[in-house]
Amino acid sequence: MDRSAVIASIKKKFGGKIKRFQEKSSKRVYIDLDRKDIVEFASYVFKDLEARFNTATAVDHPENIEIMYHFNVDRLGLIITLRIYAPKDDCAVESLVPVANAVGWIEREMHELFGVEFKGHPDMKPLLLPDDWPKDKYPMRKEFSLNSQKESSR
Repeated sequence: MDRSAVIASIKKKFGGKIKRFQEKSSKRVYIDLDRKDIVEFASYVFKDLEARFNTATAVDHPENIEIMYHFNVDRLGLIITLRIYAPKDDCAVESLVPVANAVGWIEREMHELFGVEFKGHPDMKPLLLPDDWPKDKYPMRKEFSLNSQKESSR
C-alpha cells in the first residue's frame, strides 16, 4: 500500500468517525476523533496498517487535555497522529496498552503529569514523581504552581 492507499483506507473504514483529517505535509497526517474511538483507530493503524507506535504527547488547554498518539508507517516515511481531547472534569480515556504494549510508559507519564486516567491500563504505578507527591497535583497543567505546591507541603 502506498501513502494515498493508506489514507484512503483510513477514510473508507472510519468515514463519519473522523472529526477532522489534516494533511500537515507529505509525511504527516493528523486525525481528530472522539476519545471513545481511540482504541479502534489505534488498533487499525498499528495492526492492519503495520505502523509502529512512536510516542504520545499531551497538551494542557483551558478546558481539556489534548492527547496525541503518533504512529510511524516506516516503509512510507509517514507519521499518523491520532488526536483526542479529554475534558478536565472527566479526564479519562481507554488505555492503548492492549493494542501496543509500548504505550504503557508514556501513559503512566501523562497520568502523573497531566492527570489523565487511562482506563484498563495494567500498571498505573508512579513513574517520575516522588512517592509522597499529592495525588491531585499535576505539574504539567497550567494551573499548577510550584509556589502553591511548596505551601501545601508545609
